Amino acid sequence: MPQLPSPSADNQLDDNDTLTEIAILYYQEGATQEEISKKFGMSRAKIGRMLRKAREEGIVEITVKFHPVYSAQLEQRLVETFNLKRALIALDQSDSTEQRKQVATLVSSYLDSNLQDDMAVAVGQGQNVAAVADLAGVVSHRNARFVCAIGGTHRSGDIINADHICRRLAKKYGGSSETLYAPAYVTSPELREAFMSHSTITETLNQARKAEFALVGIGDMDENSHMVKLGFFSPKEFVEARLNEGIVGDIGGFDFFKLDGSHADTMMRGRVIGLEMEDLRQIPNVVAMASESRKALSIMGALRTGVIDVLATSVSCAMALLNLAEDTSKNVK
Repeated sequence: MPQLPSPSADNQLDDNDTLTEIAILYYQEGATQEEISKKFGMSRAKIGRMLRKAREEGIVEITVKFHPVYSAQLEQRLVETFNLKRALIALDQSDSTEQRKQVATLVSSYLDSNLQDDMAVAVGQGQNVAAVADLAGVVSHRNARFVCAIGGTHRSGDIINADHICRRLAKKYGGSSETLYAPAYVTSPELREAFMSHSTITETLNQARKAEFALVGIGDMDENSHMVKLGFFSPKEFVEARLNEGIVGDIGGFDFFKLDGSHADTMMRGRVIGLEMEDLRQIPNVVAMASESRKALSIMGALRTGVIDVLATSVSCAMALLNLAEDTSKNVK
């Protein structure tokens, strides 16, 4: 015979049903706690406890929609705190893909407003940069060039390849793309040196260095990152770099840095075929993107390098950055 639910299971089901009914009355139908207490024959204090329990157990999820004025104030605080030209802040989304899309929408709009004919854009790799290229919508066509600022990956990484992103951006804006004919990462500094001395690679990177804009992602040292998944570095290398060398992230996959923004003089850095941080410093408008909330420390380190001009991120990341900056300021005092 099938096993019947135990009395405790029945009680739990009844409890969840009651919590849900009370939550609907309070949050959706606008009933007061006094009205609900009379309906269920419970005290107001108990109704308050049950509403809190409904939130704690996930029956109720509360999302705060920020007013545009608040977002503008938040952007201004970031600009002033980190000496930026612009900050682009997207509202928080529960879904990571949607969050990335919202950040990409702001970057696409910024680029559409500022990119002009005959300008060049140096393009990095990664999901956040790729999201700008893949974003649906109409943009103004102009004769701009999109130049790879880092080499490519094997087939499984096509979607986040700088080359593929450049091609999609060129198609979107009606411009042209320039491929960097080299792998993104090699096994030794000596092999990197051989690639970097090749005239074709040198010419492409020189074009990227002269760009008016750069679109780059900010990476963290998570051992589950795409760099590890694609086999460029091992999980052990990432963990050791984080713990032993104090590395907190990378910009565009090109260069690794510590929390204070200083270069990480590591073997990892000597294996990347692409631009370096000093090259980015010469580009007038470096747009850095990071939609993931876990990347607050990485973004902080990236901002402290001084190479970022425009930051695109989420509200939660922006608040975390301002809190980190405030804590640092208090510690200094």
